[in-house]
Amino acid sequence: MNKVRIFSDGAARGNPGPSGVGVVIEVGASKKNYREFIGYATNNEAEYKALIFALQKVKLIFGKAKSKNLNVECFLDSELIVKQLNHEYKVLEENIQKFFLLLWNLSTDFKEVKYFHIPRAKNSEADRLANMALDEATRAQSRMF
Repeated sequence: MNKVRIFSDGAARGNPGPSGVGVVIEVGASKKNYREFIGYATNNEAEYKALIFALQKVKLIFGKAKSKNLNVECFLDSELIVKQLNHEYKVLEENIQKFFLLLWNLSTDFKEVKYFHIPRAKNSEADRLANMALDEATRAQSRMF
């Protein structure tokens, strides 16, 4: 199978604030879920970091050689990020430009990477995972005090 589908979402409580990412990676009938607390970020930074996390995970799963033959479809509920990645909008914020460049460089490790905007309701699993990562980090921090 040379096609991978990624559903990613970033969540920030407060903007900026504590943030998490959620990712669903589908290869054929197989599906893997990932989540991670990423610290302090804006919503847009979290969205970019979620996609970076996802592409890095796919590269790790398949290895560099096999990744070169993969067609990757990325589904996000952030219309802004998708339009930036599809070169419809310019990336004006300096703090976002570094994430855009990192994604651009990561995308060269695959045969093809496409970005699609989907409604939030169709990205509910990635959203749930991002919020789960935030909830877990919040609970862990509250136990420390």
